[in-house]
Amino acid sequence: MSDASVADPHRKDAVAPADIALDFNVKRIEVVQVDGPPALMARDLMSPYVWQEPDGRFGMMVRAVCRPGEVMTDTGQIWSGWSDDGVRFTMLPEPSIVPGPDAHDAGGVEDPTVVRTDDGYLVYYSGVLADHAHGELSYASGPSLDRLTKSGVALASSKSEGNTKEATVNRTKDGRWRLFYEYAADEASRVGLAVGTDAAGPWDEQPTPFMPRENSWDDWHLSTGPLLIDDPDVPVMFYNGATRDARWRIGWIAFDADLTRIVARGIEPLITPPPVDDRTATDIAFAASVVVDGDAIWLYYSLEDRRLSRALIRRS
Repeated sequence: MSDASVADPHRKDAVAPADIALDFNVKRIEVVQVDGPPALMARDLMSPYVWQEPDGRFGMMVRAVCRPGEVMTDTGQIWSGWSDDGVRFTMLPEPSIVPGPDAHDAGGVEDPTVVRTDDGYLVYYSGVLADHAHGELSYASGPSLDRLTKSGVALASSKSEGNTKEATVNRTKDGRWRLFYEYAADEASRVGLAVGTDAAGPWDEQPTPFMPRENSWDDWHLSTGPLLIDDPDVPVMFYNGATRDARWRIGWIAFDADLTRIVARGIEPLITPPPVDDRTATDIAFAASVVVDGDAIWLYYSLEDRRLSRALIRRS
């Protein structure tokens, strides 16, 4: 259920949206299957960034993490793979991005976001320090997924915005690039926005694009999610929101064409984790990417920080 007639009241520059009828619901959910070497299959998987190549193949970069109870050698590695149908992926024999040797990502590499370029691939990822407690948005690039070179920090943390991560990148009609990202402030996660003239920056930070809502499923934490841009006049972000106890759900929010004004926001979560009997499971659904394949809108996400799914989304 959603309300497309009310602008976000927490944003200072919110104005009444245009007369827009917009809603989304889930038609079907599928398990995303991964086949890879033992080093990958021994880990849990999360943050699946999926895209479609011009030849129709689906690519995926995914964060692989140590399983609960095991010695945590790092907070993540990033592996890559390919699929013909978008649901069964065959992974490369080695990870594409691993921690270190530089200090900014010595503790782990997380949350890949892929930008296709004329020269190959630009990959944003979260680099974590060796203490596993602090990170900054980093990036790598290269001609193929197995030939990526790290380029350092893309957007550093500041005194007011810590732990920058979870990039979402898009080019708008004015030719500039928008970078949405998650940051930490006031014991909560927030969504930030920066503008640049190139997909690799440099970036000029902007006002916070939207805030939590009181007495709601997203009343404390917010994190970036993928942008649906099949209608460039009304781009939609499938964002992640949570209460203070970090029960994460997936919702949606719509912007104008330049990503400067909110025009609609769903009231209820689009995706809520199913009940689980395992007491070690976390109550988390977290969106990572969206692919439009013909008439189908596929939203890729992780559950419990350990398994992957995709949902067929219907716009109404």
